[in-house]
Amino acid sequence: LRECYALELIVSDGGSTDRTLVIAEQYADVIVRHTDTKRQTIAEGRNAGAAVARGDVLIFLNGDTVPANPARFLEIVSRIMNNVQSSESPHIPNYLALACPVEIAPHERRLSDVLFHSFFNTYVRLLNTLGMGIGRGECQIVRAEAFRAVGGYNSAIAAGEDFDLYQRLRARGQIGWHKETLVHESPRRFRRFGYTRILWLWAVNAVSVIVRHKAVSEEWEAIR
Repeated sequence: LRECYALELIVSDGGSTDRTLVIAEQYADVIVRHTDTKRQTIAEGRNAGAAVARGDVLIFLNGDTVPANPARFLEIVSRIMNNVQSSESPHIPNYLALACPVEIAPHERRLSDVLFHSFFNTYVRLLNTLGMGIGRGECQIVRAEAFRAVGGYNSAIAAGEDFDLYQRLRARGQIGWHKETLVHESPRRFRRFGYTRILWLWAVNAVSVIVRHKAVSEEWEAIR
């Protein structure tokens, strides 16, 4: 797949103390290391990775998130972002970014996971259909040119930086959504805090970013 799509795998490490870098060195084309003693925000880590990327399309994936079907995922992303028409998609808008559906992997999935993610995926798709930019931070796909034109992620925002980016991108163009860019995320944060608390945090941070251009949360707690 790397050769077929000219993939460049970049690992942006925020200062891990486990074996992350040892493993990354076996697979990554580039590793960006955060060595400052100040804790890095998610936005800073993503911007650091994007700064060294050479491709025309940037795919931001969380460390605990993987495409459900990597080959199909890359095929769809390549076709849509390169405006390649096909019988199933004869008319492809010139999207600046794609929003991806997110689920928990089948072997870890519970009924609560199915209910929540079904609701939230529908919500994300609906808002983008209505012209409001939104995308889950677990996986965000953005044209490099558009990403740099809006200044990338706001590094001062500790939470809601993903929502903020898509809001600014939407002001410049369209954001697409495709069911076959599905990714699987780890359920560990949901298991720790529960869906009610997490949904509340997402909501208050999103509103705060819109109104104050600043998140309510001063940092996004890492869950190991």
